[in-house]
Order: sequence, then C-alpha cells, then structure tokens
Amino acid sequence: MKMAVQQWLESLRAAKKTCILQDGRRKVHYLFSDGKEMAEEYDQKTHELLGRKWRQKSALGAYGQWQIEVGEAVPPIVGVLQQDFLKENSSNPVFMRKDTKTSFQWRIRNLPYPKEVYSVTVDKKERSCIVRTSNKKYYKKFSIPDLDRCQLDLDESSLSFAHANNTLIITYQKPKELLALEEELQKELKSMKSTSDGDVDCKTQ
Repeated sequence: MKMAVQQWLESLRAAKKTCILQDGRRKVHYLFSDGKEMAEEYDQKTHELLGRKWRQKSALGAYGQWQIEVGEAVPPIVGVLQQDFLKENSSNPVFMRKDTKTSFQWRIRNLPYPKEVYSVTVDKKERSCIVRTSNKKYYKKFSIPDLDRCQLDLDESSLSFAHANNTLIITYQKPKELLALEEELQKELKSMKSTSDGDVDCKTQ
C-alpha cells in the first residue's frame, strides 16, 4: 500500500468505534483523534457500503450538521406547518452517490437529455470530475473524497457513464490500492463480536 493509504487505514483502526447490527445493516460510528466523526452503514450480507456521513465541532465546540458523502439524505419530516416550507422543485436534478464493491457511482436524476449531450471528464489539477452538457443545461463539478484522503490521482480511463430513465449514471472504477484497503477493513468489521444489547466491540486488538 502507498504511504497515504496505509495512514488512512491506521487512522480508521485507531479511531474509537461503536457498532450496531440493526435492520440488516452494520452501522459503524468512528470518532477520530481530531474530533471528527464518521458514520457508515453496510449491508450485513453483501458488506456493500450504503451510506457515509461526516460531522465535526465548530470553534465553539458545538457539533455541526451531518454532511452526506455516500447515500441519499433523508428528507425532513414536514408537519402542520407544511405551508411555511418551500418545497424543492421535483423536476430539479438530484445528485447522489451510491457505490458498488468495485466502483464509486453517482446518479443524477431528472436529466432528460439523450446520452450524446453529456460529457464527463477529469480535471487532474483540480482533482475533480466534471459533468457538462453540450446544450449548456447542466454543469456539475465534484471530487472523490476517498481518493483525496489517500492521495491517489484521478485516472480518466477509470471513468465511464450511462444514461437511462432520465438518470445519468457515472461510474469510476476503484483503484487497486483502495480495494485492498477496503478488504482489510472488512476483515476487521466481520471479526467483530456482538454483545447481548446489540452493540459490537470494534476496538482493534
């Protein structure tokens, strides 16, 4: 493994971890030495990552909002004051990330244009992927935090996209270094033993 990849794996191992098996999901909460928190959810059978979010304390010590990295944000519950809420236009494009075991994957819903209108490229200098349409109707620039954390370069040959049912599906094949890291992490998660109250001891021995 490259040095930065190994350092990220070691920081995951060193973090204070709490785990719960619930509703067919393995929920893992990480508290890092710098105070940042990461929460992940895995499918208990397939071990695929279903969600990941982050939060950290402000300068005054208060926790900020969770920031979604993988998965879809749960819409807020709207009660009797529904008329006071501005509802987002349901036809607006919706961007979300949903990974597979071997690739990072993003879905952009509500994009009705044919596939030939889109281009998806890599900007290595900005460490970003860029989605453009030739009709100038949509533009999106996004990074891959997993590669940033491990200081791995973007490779345009790993990037592909498809379009179906008004949804643009962008796929980036995970580099071998990250696949190896995830395999190591899954070995540790699978070895955890549940306690009677449903919690799991996640501390690396």
